[in-house]
Amino acid sequence: MSRKGKVLVAMSGGIDSTVAALMLHNEGYEVIGITMKTWDYATSGSSTSSKETGCCNIDSFNDARQAAVQNGFPHFILDIRDEFGDFVVENFVEEYLAGRTPNPCVMCNTHIKWRALLKRANALECDFIATGHYASVRQHTNNRFVISKGLDDTKDQSYVLWGLDQELLSRTIMPLGQYHKKDIRQMAHDMGYPELAKKSESYEICFVPDNDYRGFLKRNVDGLEEKVNGGWFVDQQGKRLGKHKGYPFYTIGQRKGLEIALGKPAYVTAIDPNTNTVVLGTEADLDQNDMEVLKINWMKYNGIEDGTEAITKIRYKDSGATSHLFNTENGIRARFYEPVKSIAPGQSAVFYEGNDVIGGGIIQRGILL
Repeated sequence: MSRKGKVLVAMSGGIDSTVAALMLHNEGYEVIGITMKTWDYATSGSSTSSKETGCCNIDSFNDARQAAVQNGFPHFILDIRDEFGDFVVENFVEEYLAGRTPNPCVMCNTHIKWRALLKRANALECDFIATGHYASVRQHTNNRFVISKGLDDTKDQSYVLWGLDQELLSRTIMPLGQYHKKDIRQMAHDMGYPELAKKSESYEICFVPDNDYRGFLKRNVDGLEEKVNGGWFVDQQGKRLGKHKGYPFYTIGQRKGLEIALGKPAYVTAIDPNTNTVVLGTEADLDQNDMEVLKINWMKYNGIEDGTEAITKIRYKDSGATSHLFNTENGIRARFYEPVKSIAPGQSAVFYEGNDVIGGGIIQRGILL
């Protein structure tokens, strides 16, 4: 047994998770690699199903296994398609049908991937689980475990990890948090994997290989187009402006692809699934300074006092905005100092104190006070 302990490392076959596994191996951990198959593109009906990307194609499986074998540690492939599909994909579809904009990566990390890792780690008597995310985990002075932003601002993934609970965090290692992406590429090259260092990255949703969520919904919801086609675009006062293709195919803040000519730029400002109505307005109509957030997971602290100041991010690439947080019966009210644009129900709101994640939740609605 290694003096540092035994760690189960999630290896997708990409550069980040491979370097993470090799770093831990070189540091003296007893490493076991595991690659999780989450989705089968052959069942998606996509015209690009042959272009399996990311964590779910045979080349990635082989790349992960080869790195493990070459470095003398075991590697397993874990099929979690049923677990993944039952929750993540169904949630993805249900959220769009409810007029909201989901974040499947958050749902997968929170409810599937970490739980699957921990279950197998326990079975293999591993002390820790590890991933190649650009974030860090540490224990705060109050003994709670907290995620901090990755050093590389352009790669930071703390936003999609807000849902991890204390049990999961207490067992998690993220070795890449203190590095920039360019450093990881150099490490891959120095470790003898020059081709891996050049490997491209996929930013698509793993089960939507062509990055066309509208096509995915059409293929996976029977009769969807017939049910929602022909709804109305309306203005802020409810005046009909023209027909649209169905409310699930639009998102808050969308400007391109509306296929309606109004003589001026128009943005989706609201979606009503009950009436199959999509509200259009100006860019200024996207401004809101207050929102309700539900399904809260507290991380750095076990709750907050009313009026707590935080930097709140409302989407993955959001730089964040200063806000005050207030407790409600079912969640949090976040009130921004200045209006923010395109608060989308279904997306995640993540609250930061400096670089640390205080907690996060799911946006219920935005409000203009």
